[in-house]
Amino acid sequence: MTYIAGFLTPVPNGNKEAYIESARKAWPLFREYGALQIMETWGDQIPEGKHTDFNRAVALEDGESVCFSWMIWPDKETHDKCGASMQTDPRWQDMDMPFDGKRMMWGGFTPIFEDSA
Repeated sequence: MTYIAGFLTPVPNGNKEAYIESARKAWPLFREYGALQIMETWGDQIPEGKHTDFNRAVALEDGESVCFSWMIWPDKETHDKCGASMQTDPRWQDMDMPFDGKRMMWGGFTPIFEDSA
């Protein structure tokens, strides 16, 4: 069964192009480690919630946007092997992070319903 890695990231608006370039640069390496698909999105309609919302989740600051991203992996094992490679493959160290990684949220998810048109 597929496995999904999801991310919420606050990115300074002035770093939008650098963020896109960083994603483009990282994708071939993720793909080499087995990722099937990546989706990087830039916040467009992010309403304020009464109790919680995307903005509060990443402690969004003025001049920043929330990016919501995910990667599809063939299985959890492949995902986990890629994660472990970040400690041993020096190519990961060459990646730029044009955002505050301390406020980035991520997690792994097991699909419970999947369909497509």
